[in-house]
Amino acid sequence: METERYAKVLPSSLVNGLLQVFDECCDMNRINGDNIGITQGSKMLFSDYINDGPMWAGQDDRETRSTINFPESFARAPMVHVSIGLWDMDHKHNIRADISAEKITTKGFEVVFRTWGDTRIARMRVDWMAIGALVSEDDWQLY
Repeated sequence: METERYAKVLPSSLVNGLLQVFDECCDMNRINGDNIGITQGSKMLFSDYINDGPMWAGQDDRETRSTINFPESFARAPMVHVSIGLWDMDHKHNIRADISAEKITTKGFEVVFRTWGDTRIARMRVDWMAIGALVSEDDWQLY
């Protein structure tokens, strides 16, 4: 089973969460009309080597969350893609990283970065892109 294959190197809660995400990932977000919005950005999540912060000096499970606000609201929650734009890792330790978008709304989302074990991360920047339907003047809201 997939869980057993990864359980040797990842915490079981993370493996189960990732497998659940992969199992639920295949919904199609259909967008009608001409009002499609695409926005993107970058954000430095942390720079922990400067002050011996938890991502640099910590051990075991660690997590950081950062809120991203869109410059304009979408009509519905958009599809959001996040990726690592910069990582500055200690080469003497294992590199373990999990990055995702959570709590996606029409106005923004949370970037969640996790690591575990003895991984030491000095700095991390996330790049992101959101694609979705925009509000149109043809959309009527009666009440």
